[in-house]
Amino acid sequence: MMKDFKEAVLTHLKSKEVNGLKKILNEANELDIINIMDEMSNEELVMAYRLLNKDLALEVFEGLDLNDQQNLIKLLTEKDAIEVFNELAPDDRVRLIDELPAGVAKRMLSSLNREDRDDVNLLMGFESETAGRLMTPEYVRLRGEWTVAEALAKLRVIAKEKETIYTLFVTDEARKLEGVISLRDLFIADEEAKVVDLMESDVVSFDTSTDQEEVAKALQILDLLAVPIVDKENRLVGIITVDDAMDILQDEATEDILTSAGLVGGGDVTGSETMRSVTLIEGSMTKIWRARIPFLVITMVAGFLAAGVMEQFEEILESIAIVAIFVPIIMDMGGTIGTQSSTIFTRGILLGHIQTKSIGKHVLKEIFVGISLGIIIGLITGVIAYFWQGSFELGVALALALVATMTLAAFLGFTIPYLLMKLNLDQATGTGPLITSIKDISGLLIYFGLVNLFLGHLIQEASYYVAY
Repeated sequence: MMKDFKEAVLTHLKSKEVNGLKKILNEANELDIINIMDEMSNEELVMAYRLLNKDLALEVFEGLDLNDQQNLIKLLTEKDAIEVFNELAPDDRVRLIDELPAGVAKRMLSSLNREDRDDVNLLMGFESETAGRLMTPEYVRLRGEWTVAEALAKLRVIAKEKETIYTLFVTDEARKLEGVISLRDLFIADEEAKVVDLMESDVVSFDTSTDQEEVAKALQILDLLAVPIVDKENRLVGIITVDDAMDILQDEATEDILTSAGLVGGGDVTGSETMRSVTLIEGSMTKIWRARIPFLVITMVAGFLAAGVMEQFEEILESIAIVAIFVPIIMDMGGTIGTQSSTIFTRGILLGHIQTKSIGKHVLKEIFVGISLGIIIGLITGVIAYFWQGSFELGVALALALVATMTLAAFLGFTIPYLLMKLNLDQATGTGPLITSIKDISGLLIYFGLVNLFLGHLIQEASYYVAY
């Protein structure tokens, strides 16, 4: 059915059959429409969007990612763009304003009525990436002394204007948070019962200055639909809903993936991580170079340093050429363990499974993991090397080198992203390139040092015969 819908829409767009297209689009759901928008030209996109009825157009716009919203706003006439902007929730307006050019953002803001403009200015007064900036002031506030009948009557009047009505918050007349109640519990309760007797008084809430990622993780872990945001006097000022939390977690996950790959931000790529990802795919070559070259240079320099290490052990390589065969194993095993450990750390931090206050415990455990894996892989590799090359000393040197290198790589996989995070850099900025650089150089030093220790007599004998 989706294929038929897609073909019908694209056919009507090409032939500019407006009446037929309007009927097809307005009988579809917003998800189907969003899914085919990527295949439309800018002209077709504007035509299709303007044919949507008002409610469906808003649902489609809210379902687009931030980059597509920004693009659509730029394509629409100022009148149509203002109409869309005026229908958005305050928190959605703020996120869009953060990405729009200053002139466009100013015109959008000036189009709002005073009350809506005050709501937007309230949110923009908080620092970026805080709960205050992410929250919406469109919540439902009940009073504890109301009966269920009075509360439901209030809901019928204001529900359409609010972000969500499934989670309801109870305050006193000074807006101080007292409790929370679900719409379900309110709906099935006796009409004469008091809200205060039905509400949960043990409420999870966050201050406006709380990092937005912390709030998003709490919503995910606790399976909540919304959490209240309060000021320093515990007055309710807004709520953060689960859909906003999902956007934040997606942006953080995108950020971690990009930075762990050594893709640092460049220029105007520093806003939304979704926008950043799009720029890295569709941006100009200059922006892509600026994002990817820095850590590639670090890796290149590390490669030269590793080559310098091998040059220092040239005598070993000339005397016992077979030693060079196992260098890739040392490099690859260390790299794999380092990548695994850094990925586990990043995921643990993102999901809240690793707390920075107990980082020492986690690092120590990962060191033991590195040692145990190193012993297992080292024994297997050492035995294979012994039977393959007939050298017990080489097998021992290779096994011990793998234990040491894999342990070091596991340690680096946790400590490097942690240290970068403590330096107020992105959580995983440069982790991959830095682990690779340190691990390669140290792994070679360890391996050749152990080869020299265990096979030094063979090297001396080879040198003696050469000299003879």
